[in-house]
Amino acid sequence: MSDNKYPLTQYSHGAGCGCKISPQALEQILHSEQPAIANEKLLVGNQSKDDAAVYDLGNDNALISTTDFFMPIVDDAYDFGRIASANAISDVYAMGGRPILAIAILGWPIEKLPAGLASQVLEGARATCALAGIPLAGGHSIDSPEPLFGLAVNGLVHKSQLKQNNTARRGDLLLMTKSLGTGVLSTAQKRSVLEPAHYDGLLKQLVQLNNVGEKLAAIEGVHAMTDITGFGLLGHLIEMAEGSGLGAQIQYEKIPVLDGVREYLSRRIVPDATYRNWNSYSNKVGFEKGVNVMEAFSLLPDPQTNGGLLIAVDPGALAKVQEILRESELENFIEPIGEITEPGDKIIMVK
Repeated sequence: MSDNKYPLTQYSHGAGCGCKISPQALEQILHSEQPAIANEKLLVGNQSKDDAAVYDLGNDNALISTTDFFMPIVDDAYDFGRIASANAISDVYAMGGRPILAIAILGWPIEKLPAGLASQVLEGARATCALAGIPLAGGHSIDSPEPLFGLAVNGLVHKSQLKQNNTARRGDLLLMTKSLGTGVLSTAQKRSVLEPAHYDGLLKQLVQLNNVGEKLAAIEGVHAMTDITGFGLLGHLIEMAEGSGLGAQIQYEKIPVLDGVREYLSRRIVPDATYRNWNSYSNKVGFEKGVNVMEAFSLLPDPQTNGGLLIAVDPGALAKVQEILRESELENFIEPIGEITEPGDKIIMVK
């Protein structure tokens, strides 16, 4: 953890993707009475709840365009830049694309925090962009009450390999490529009770690129894909199932969880955004007898920052997906956690 005298998380009211507006409030904000401008080149826009916009360039090529920014989830400025950048680039990978260009978005309280710290944030961003093989080519900054940082990212994808979050099919198996619990652990850090070993595990996951998404895009049997971020696993799975006109079942005991998370949950260390998430979609979720509902209630809506990919894959393509995950050093995430089903009284059933 950072030992500087400016712990960034103490200068903001939120942290990481936990800053996101709740799904319920977001629906109200995005609602419009104005008719959408017809554009046959716009393959993905506001008509769906997908991860990025996609524009047809012709010749089976499409442009992916996205932006993401948030307040500090760690105290160290360099690591904040790395994390925010990995999170923003993830949207391109979640659509099956290859990132090509990034532009920075910086808000900084100049009278509270030294400009040199903002420079470290940008250095972290450059490091992550270098890992992704793209330039950090410019950006925009403002003097803001709280620090915030993120990127606008462009990417490319073959239209035939574009993955969306609303194209799952009945019988698809569900996999996720990272463990849950970044919201819990970052909240423990903000409260100064996070163990160093747990911080190391948190940081390792937060800076990890979701570049396996580009490889998975080549598999026809990968029917739908998204990344798990501020709405939690439940929120993004609801978007996938509901958008596809289907439901889903998940096996609670099969969901991977970061080390230490359950310990902090037992101490009621839970982000405020968890409750906002749950209140937004609780009527769409059911629990079967035997599930630890109190723990699941705190874990499944936990807002993830740069969370893993959520993949809906045809059972016949599972072996190929597992092969790619192993090659990408994600062998701990090759077992399905659930499946896409016909819709029932609840969109999601937790078993």
